[in-house]
Amino acid sequence: MDRFRGRGRSVADVAASQGWGRRGCTPVARVRGRGSGRVSMVGMACYKPGEGSRLFYCVREYTGRKDQPKEFGWRDFRDLLIRARIQLGGPIVLVLDNVRLHLTKSLRAFIEANADWLRVFQLPTYAPDLNPQEGIWSLVKRDIGNLGAADLSQITRAVKRRLKMLQYRPEVINGCLAGTGLVLEV
Repeated sequence: MDRFRGRGRSVADVAASQGWGRRGCTPVARVRGRGSGRVSMVGMACYKPGEGSRLFYCVREYTGRKDQPKEFGWRDFRDLLIRARIQLGGPIVLVLDNVRLHLTKSLRAFIEANADWLRVFQLPTYAPDLNPQEGIWSLVKRDIGNLGAADLSQITRAVKRRLKMLQYRPEVINGCLAGTGLVLEV
């Protein structure tokens, strides 16, 4: 018989006592989600020496309707870049990973047409450890990992709430850059 810390209680007794159910009855949370739909995110962590870090993002909910786009397209990413440029008020140095969206001809044409304010560097083929945005996504996913959502809109609200909280914490965004080992040079 397996005992927990010598107190005379088994592991099953301890596990049952940690939930909000009767002893011996595992609590069950009923969720009516049918697995339909997804929440997609696109974002940029922006760094400028001497200023606070910024986070720009867009969240999209896909519920399976025919008129809804299933994922982000190059136009959505273009609009995010333009919005960042307007709010930051200056040129942008963009570091891209190798997501399929970043490799499209249309986005490449946009980048070439705006070379006066947009400079692009490409990360190696698979290098999530060099991408500070991966740290941001990790923080968002960690926060909603134990969410027992009743529907897709509840997940979307939780993601947006966490991203909004991160926008007001530039030290956390700086920590994601520090986690990559990359440094800003003036």
